[in-house]
Amino acid sequence: MLRQPPTRRAFVRLGALGAAVLAPSLGGCVADGLATGTLTPPERQSALDVMPVLLVATTRKPVGSPLRAPYFNAERGRGLSFAEVRLSPPDRSLLGKVSAVVTGDWTIGAVPRVESGAGAAGAFAEAALGRDVLIYVHGYRESFESAAVSAARLSDGIRFRGVSGLFTWPSAAATFDYGYDRESALWSRDAFEDLLKALAATPSAGRINIVAHSLGTLLTLESLRMLRAEAGEGAMARIGAVVLAAPDIDIDLFTTSLARLGSDVARITVISSTNDRALELSGAIAGGIVRAGAADRERLEALGVRVADASDYGGGLINHDLFLSNPEVQGVVRRAVARGAGGV
Repeated sequence: MLRQPPTRRAFVRLGALGAAVLAPSLGGCVADGLATGTLTPPERQSALDVMPVLLVATTRKPVGSPLRAPYFNAERGRGLSFAEVRLSPPDRSLLGKVSAVVTGDWTIGAVPRVESGAGAAGAFAEAALGRDVLIYVHGYRESFESAAVSAARLSDGIRFRGVSGLFTWPSAAATFDYGYDRESALWSRDAFEDLLKALAATPSAGRINIVAHSLGTLLTLESLRMLRAEAGEGAMARIGAVVLAAPDIDIDLFTTSLARLGSDVARITVISSTNDRALELSGAIAGGIVRAGAADRERLEALGVRVADASDYGGGLINHDLFLSNPEVQGVVRRAVARGAGGV
């Protein structure tokens, strides 16, 4: 079902970054109006690759004073903290790509700046310098380090040209702590709303793009509902793309949550997969009710969201993080962000 794009297309690069590369589209398997045979070639480098700084907002408890590795743990902190994280990018050489199979790619180099308390959300917004922001909200069983690496992989993978951000909540990062993770995600919704408010209130700031995964999608939807109710259409107008990857949300709860968003539901793209084994297990734990990320495409489309059905693109046993591992699925995220740049 994968369509190959045209083999030649002119593209003018910014600065001295060189020629762009072409990326395949997700063909007819995507019913979100993004894969139509047209193509927006990505740039060869992301902004993160040029300047590897990740802006982090977290409700995790800081480790040590002064801060030391692993920087933030699985405990719930006292409100929101802002951290500027310096990353070490992967080695782009052939030898580096081979060694990355064993050693990994992006790593945390240092965390030179941390601010906690009432000024944390404002500090994040100020550090964004009025540019477009891509905020990654992780899912179940993630440590601070693994969430930061995933945020970097996402931003670099879609060649994002703005500011890379991460909202990380206190996941226990353990297989049998699903209940703690779910409650921690919901506990963090006020803090995430505060961050979105601060970004939306910044004069001449860019678009706020959100990519949420698994349990992070529940946190994101709840925070957006609150933002719309409390800050109104002006704040929601600053939201660009909202991509919900493998949403681990009861389909009935998902339906009622979307109804509260009204016309803003058009900003949302759902990446679903009917063979997502993690969501199958989550559904079984929840009493057999299907999760939104494993629902049929037609059922999701009826709710007004755009849908990318990635069922045919999973090559593993779990198929829960295709937006990080599959180039075609990453293309869905890239095109959603590009569309969100013009508003919805």
